[in-house]
Amino acid sequence: MTNPNRREFCAEVGKGMLIASVGAGLAADLGLGTAWAGDDPKALGFGKMEPLVCLMQETAPDKLLPILVKRLRGGTDLGQLVAAAALANARTFGGEDYIGFHTMMALAPAFHMARELPKDDQPLPILKVLYRNSNRIQQTGGRKHEVLHPVEAGKLAEGTKGSTALREAVRRKDAGRAERTFAALAAKSPEDAFNELIEVVGDCLEVHRVVLPYRAWALLPVVGREHAHTMLRQSVRYCVKNESPGYSNQFGAVRAVLPKLLERYKLPRAGIGGKPREATNAWVEKTSQAIFKANPDDAAETVAAALADGFSADAVAEAISLAVNQLVLRDNGRLERWAQPNKPAGSCHGDSIGVHACDSANAWRNLSRVANPRNAAACLILSAWQAARDRIVLPGISFLTQEPYPRVEARERIKTNDPAKLLKEAEDAIRNRDQVLASAAVAAYGKTGAPARSVFDLLLRYAISEDGALHAEKYYRTVSEEFALTRPAFRWRQLIALARVTASAHGYAAPGYAEARKLLQV
Repeated sequence: MTNPNRREFCAEVGKGMLIASVGAGLAADLGLGTAWAGDDPKALGFGKMEPLVCLMQETAPDKLLPILVKRLRGGTDLGQLVAAAALANARTFGGEDYIGFHTMMALAPAFHMARELPKDDQPLPILKVLYRNSNRIQQTGGRKHEVLHPVEAGKLAEGTKGSTALREAVRRKDAGRAERTFAALAAKSPEDAFNELIEVVGDCLEVHRVVLPYRAWALLPVVGREHAHTMLRQSVRYCVKNESPGYSNQFGAVRAVLPKLLERYKLPRAGIGGKPREATNAWVEKTSQAIFKANPDDAAETVAAALADGFSADAVAEAISLAVNQLVLRDNGRLERWAQPNKPAGSCHGDSIGVHACDSANAWRNLSRVANPRNAAACLILSAWQAARDRIVLPGISFLTQEPYPRVEARERIKTNDPAKLLKEAEDAIRNRDQVLASAAVAAYGKTGAPARSVFDLLLRYAISEDGALHAEKYYRTVSEEFALTRPAFRWRQLIALARVTASAHGYAAPGYAEARKLLQV
């Protein structure tokens, strides 16, 4: 280490004296810190996982896959690879890099997708995402530019609610205070930290802010509860980074709506956990259409009233899911002015409003299932508000007047009711990027009563082989979950939408996929 010159020395002495006079806590709040100039921040460590995490961070993608396949053959399991990749991603990006956090959000879906495949093929979806993960880590400098470092828990003022303190720090864009506040909450239990975080997430309804904490929480069975703080603090940093007057004006109008509805309908109500009111098919369809057609505030009130009337959270979530599904089915495709090299005009994959809306509603449903009673109600109210907002957010586009897929012209092109021929027709349509015919073939297949698994197997194959513009894994998992949770009268709408998105995404091969197949010899 070189000797500091007089000016540097005096500056550091002066800073040290100021820290000593005001205390380390206030000094940190003022941005002074306690490290001397030139000191590197301490690294966040992961114990026995550290060697594998470092491998994920330090290895170029073209060299990583052969090493990982060799490890799999040596007894390392897929869960260990996913866990190490998640921790490497968190330490590197901290929820602040667009491609980085999309990669993290694809890990749990890829792990579930693996379980749907024959044993020899199971590593494919995971290796695809790990290649992407490694590539982005190397692009951003690897271990030299880590975002997450150890953080000391702060002290909450007596009588201050954790979510209130966290929200204030986020709104002030005070990352240090937000991190210390959240560390104090996480020291109690992962569930406590999770519930306090959810109240802050609901401050602005934007897809990544909503989906990020759910996907992080969904990884805990693989990563381990001991890493809950690491996984969830990514959401804290995401919220801080994006907070701005423009951001809150665009996404934060719900801040005034939620507390009013919780109070007006006395939610959560004692006794709601008893036997719920029957939600008939007609009720679900009517409620879904009401949410789909309403303005955001009215959609939120529709859900609050339904919960207060004793309808189950699952029935309400089903109605919301069917409402956002319409945004995929009715989308006329990406406009020319928004076209990108891997998302041309007319496409509906990637960050389309429908895919985003479905992923958000699915995240809210899952968050509500593990939240405390207050937040469980809030998650569904917020989900409805966001669903209705997503319908009207694009200027000059009216989803209400657009015909849903499968459209009449496409249905008339289907000339068979043989399940095997319909599957072949759907695959040919996907390979030709024919969204309308792919959706019509899957719709016709659904009417035959043949097993849905055959359609899932078809769409799963292309969700893995194609890049999907960072969204393929998430949306496949969203549809899988929603199909299973939706009653038979409506569930095929989910697969019709996935068929359309799959056809839209075809033709953009996933980097690393061909190499993974070659290494696995599948």
